[in-house]
Amino acid sequence: MEDITASSSPRQERRPDPAADLRRISDGSTLESPSSSLFSDPDHLKKMSKSVPSFLQEEDAGRDADSVCEDGFHRGRLAMGSSMTNLTGPSGTASLSGSVMTVYSGENVEVQGSIQFSINYIQKLREFHIFVSECRDLAAVDPKRSRSDPYVKSYLAPDKANLGKRKTSVKKKTLNPSFNEILRYRVRLEYLRTQTLILSVWHHDTFGRNSFLGEVDVDLSKWDFDHTQMNYSALKARTTPTLAPSNGRGEMRLAIRFLPQIPHSEDVAKDVPNTGEIHIWVKECKNLPLFRASIDPYVKCFVLPDTSRKSRQKTRVLRRTVDPAFNHTMVYDGISEADLREACVELTVWDRDRLASHLLGGLRLGAGTGRSYGAAVDWMDSSPYEVALWERMMAAPNEWVEEALPLRVLNSARAAFK
Repeated sequence: MEDITASSSPRQERRPDPAADLRRISDGSTLESPSSSLFSDPDHLKKMSKSVPSFLQEEDAGRDADSVCEDGFHRGRLAMGSSMTNLTGPSGTASLSGSVMTVYSGENVEVQGSIQFSINYIQKLREFHIFVSECRDLAAVDPKRSRSDPYVKSYLAPDKANLGKRKTSVKKKTLNPSFNEILRYRVRLEYLRTQTLILSVWHHDTFGRNSFLGEVDVDLSKWDFDHTQMNYSALKARTTPTLAPSNGRGEMRLAIRFLPQIPHSEDVAKDVPNTGEIHIWVKECKNLPLFRASIDPYVKCFVLPDTSRKSRQKTRVLRRTVDPAFNHTMVYDGISEADLREACVELTVWDRDRLASHLLGGLRLGAGTGRSYGAAVDWMDSSPYEVALWERMMAAPNEWVEEALPLRVLNSARAAFK
């Protein structure tokens, strides 16, 4: 994730461009294919893939259209009261064997056959390319006629929702399809090394469920990207779904500060004492739990004990990502130094669905005393890490203090507002 603190002021919300971020990679030498001149011609590469360009345009357009931003510098007043199998051998080639049964499709299809492919990272284009050559001896979804209508699908795990899937064209009535297509991802090389490539083969059913014919996976953290020759890999069955989160609820990186004295405007009575402001800069979240195929996260904030709608502030919604970069600052005024021992900043992360929002996790920044203004309250339950950040803020007025804190299970103080 790109460090956004170096080039933007906390008083200005920066709208990150996910597509532009994917295009940023570190400079390096160009990796050319030693076995083919096809990879050295960018124009030729672009012509070889039919469906990818339109898919990428639709994906970018959808991301822009559905990201609802709450512009500006928001203010509120505190009212007191799976595991993957490594395919690579010593030579960088892929090898698997066996024929097993899968029940992931509409039909029980015995997984068999192999796939031929190569992978390459093109520095000139700053793209990851998967060249899908062909499949051999696939299972027959229609055993009487001994045929299937296969295609190949790719995605990168565990961030399947972030970069999306790519697909080849469908080859009709064959168990030995030749594709000769390139599936592309615009992605940084250092990010790519944190992913696992999944190539799955499917039978396309126009009027029913597509049938799973097998898959292979490649651990890219161990892959030698100088190896661009063809890989011949036996297809295998999936044993468990891969949609569940790995573990935990992820983390949130944020910075906070307290400004003790904020002068009043001229129309305010002079005998009214000056109060301060709390600034909450929500930078990003990492490894959010993937409770469905893709999530659209946003962050909601209250300064407790005020749970009124006026106190609520939210970030924009970022679509289809478990690693959202919000870079969003919220401001709460009317706060004195004495209030810091009684108040609590509650930050919750939500997944916006069509019908409702679902709570993914949260944290509470406060003194963690269990009491607020003399009353026992269950929301004054900050963890030691959350208390430590709050105390650092109080010890350094006017200064930003920053930390990445683990999200935890908690009940939102105002779950009615989503």
